[in-house]
Amino acid sequence: MGSLDGERSITGWAAKDSSGLLSPYSYTLRKTGPEDVFIKVLYCGICHTDVHQAKNEVGFSKYPLVPGHEVIGEVVELGSVVSRFRIGETVGVGGIVGCCGACEPCNSDAEQYCRKKIWSYNDVYLDGKTTQGAFAPNMVVNQKFVVKIPDGLPPAETAPLFCAGLTAYSLMKNLGLNKPGLKGGILGLGGLGHMGVKFAKAMGHHVTVISSSEKKRDEAINHLGADEYMISSDPSAMQAANDSFNYILDTLPVHHRLEPYISLLKLDGKLILSGGFISSPMQFFVSMLNMGRKSIYGSLMGSIAETEEMLEFCAKKGVTSTIELVKMDQVNSAFERMEKGDVKFRFVVDVAGSNPSP
Repeated sequence: MGSLDGERSITGWAAKDSSGLLSPYSYTLRKTGPEDVFIKVLYCGICHTDVHQAKNEVGFSKYPLVPGHEVIGEVVELGSVVSRFRIGETVGVGGIVGCCGACEPCNSDAEQYCRKKIWSYNDVYLDGKTTQGAFAPNMVVNQKFVVKIPDGLPPAETAPLFCAGLTAYSLMKNLGLNKPGLKGGILGLGGLGHMGVKFAKAMGHHVTVISSSEKKRDEAINHLGADEYMISSDPSAMQAANDSFNYILDTLPVHHRLEPYISLLKLDGKLILSGGFISSPMQFFVSMLNMGRKSIYGSLMGSIAETEEMLEFCAKKGVTSTIELVKMDQVNSAFERMEKGDVKFRFVVDVAGSNPSP
C-alpha cells in the first residue's frame, strides 16, 4: 500500500462551498511518520456537526472540506515506533487528532479541552497541512488518537460511538450519573438522544424520552427500551413531571426554551446541554436554578482514555448504535434526511464498500 516515506494522493468527498453539497475531491495525505498509523477507512458515521461544518453554520469552515469524525478503519501500515497496533486490526478515530500534550487538560486525560487541540477535519495539522476527515478511503493519524475496537463490537454500528456515544458516556461519567437508580430524561431522539437512552438503561436508570410529538413513541419504548415517553407540548404531562428528574440530557441541535426542562429537575438536578453547535444564545431565568440548587452543564465529546473505557463498557453490555447504512454517493441525500429527522437513528457511510470515486 505504498511507502511509509511518501505522500499519497486519494479522493474523498468534500464540500466546496457553503451550499454543503459534497462531491469528489482529490488531495494528498501526509506521509506516515514514526508515530503514525495509516488507516483504511471502513465506515464513518454522519454527525450533525458534519452538516454544520459543511454549510459553514459555525462560521469558520475552510474549503474544500472533507467531513467525517466517527471512524472505523483497518490498520494498513505502522510508523517505525508504533507498537500498540498490528497490521489488520480494526481501530477507531474520533473528533481530534492532535493536542499540545503539555497543558492541564492534556495531563489529566481531558485532551479534548486542550486549547491547541487539532480537529479531525477543518483544521491545520502540525505540518501546516489541512486536516481532512473520513469521507475518504484513508487517513493518517498519530497513534495517540487511535483506539482498538474490542472483539464482539460490530464495526458499522460502532462508528457513531466515537462521537454520539462518547458524548453521552463522558457526560454521565463525569457528572456522577453512571450509577443505578437515577431517573433521567432524554430530550430529543436523534443520533445522540438514542445513545443517551441506551447508555442510561445500561447504567440502570429509569428513562423518559421527551419529544415534541407522538411519532417516536414506539421507537423509544419498544425498540430502545425507554420506560416512559412524554410530549413536551402537553402542559399537563409536563406539570405532572415537575421536580422529578435527577438529570435531563438535552440533545436538541436547534435553539429552544430551557425553562420547561429546568422545571422538571428535582433538587440538585442537572440539565445537560449536548446538542452541538447552536448559533443563537440560549436564555433562562437564573432564579429557576437557585430555587432548586439546579445546574446547567455542557461537555465536549470525551478523552481517548474515556473512549477506551466506553468501548469496553459497550462490549460488556452489548451497547451499539442503531444505524442506517448508506454508500458514499448517497451522502448528500443522507445530510438532507438527517436535517429532517428522517433516520433511525444514525447514518453510517460504508466507505470501503462504496464504488471508488471518479
